[in-house]
Amino acid sequence: MDKNNLLIGFDAKRIVCNGTGLGSYGRTLVNSLSALADGPCMRLYAPDEGRDDLRHQVEESDRVEFVYSGHSHRFMQDLWRTRGMVADLVRDGIPLYHGLSGELPAGIRKAGIRTLVTIHDLIFLRHPEYYKWVDVQLYKRKFQRTLREADRIVAISECTKRDILHYSNYPRERIDVVYQSCGRAFAKTVEQPVIEAIRRKYGLTDCYILNVGSIEERKNLLLAVKALSLLPERVHLVAIGRKTDYTRLVTDYAERNGLSRRIHLLHGIPNDDLPALYQGARVFVYPSRYEGFGIPIIEAIQSGLPVVAATGSCLEEAGGRDCIYIDPDNEHAMAEAVSQYLDHPELCREAVGRSRAYVRRFENNDIAREMMQEYRECGAWNEE
Repeated sequence: MDKNNLLIGFDAKRIVCNGTGLGSYGRTLVNSLSALADGPCMRLYAPDEGRDDLRHQVEESDRVEFVYSGHSHRFMQDLWRTRGMVADLVRDGIPLYHGLSGELPAGIRKAGIRTLVTIHDLIFLRHPEYYKWVDVQLYKRKFQRTLREADRIVAISECTKRDILHYSNYPRERIDVVYQSCGRAFAKTVEQPVIEAIRRKYGLTDCYILNVGSIEERKNLLLAVKALSLLPERVHLVAIGRKTDYTRLVTDYAERNGLSRRIHLLHGIPNDDLPALYQGARVFVYPSRYEGFGIPIIEAIQSGLPVVAATGSCLEEAGGRDCIYIDPDNEHAMAEAVSQYLDHPELCREAVGRSRAYVRRFENNDIAREMMQEYRECGAWNEE
């Protein structure tokens, strides 16, 4: 490790355990910081080694090092992450710690370590009905601890910042919005023969609307299913995402209403197939009732798709004003919006063009430089 560079500790549990979401955020940030010539030395603290494939997505660097708890039992690992890690941070001489997933260990402020925490969303407070009661109480306790320990907070959207201010008395001047970086992988054109091969692989038609995200109640896929009954028979719905108990509600509704053959629920799709599945679609629908940001909307726009999304959270912030936003309980509005795009190709092209210009602000944005400024604001930077 280069002694001339700032040393930062990171919460790496999600980096080695989560394939998407919080895991992707952490890996992207660490790799972006690692690419800076004057970037920090980083120690990534994780309960254990996690998944090899995810850990190896962190690019090798002499300024990046993993540190593990040394415990094999889940309870001891959790205890280490919430409390015991602080002793390791002190042992390693860490002056600054970045909690990447909305959490900070208890006692870190008392130990004299400066802290920054990224908060992605407060959905458990805004919509507790989507969580078990005991989980809501646990998340509330962690949030209150984070507020006590954090020197600064990074919110991933203005929507999340508003929620932090609404549900706490944390000083506004110590909260900044730093959007997560989004690459341009989905902006690369997939050749038509590849798109057709992917359609055949999954048994899809050439006229489908697409949804990407976990199939859970909050994501509100049922609205798109209801809208499908108001659209022509040739239009199908493809939903890509992890199954939950809510999936059964969706399939039962489809079966009762004669829609089963027009709905394709795909789980465990390889990342390499996703660009073709996006670009093979006609319209992207995202009726989620609440999100911290909305990366799938940006991926859809990069893929050349017009977007229909729900009002009520941050989705307008992610997609810009040229997408169509509808009430998350109005299937007629969704069907009408989808029809506008299907029936008016010129409208579709214009909307996509303007939306692509809007989302460039998120593409390969300099999250590393923005975060370096946050580290300076935390007061742990020793510049001579």
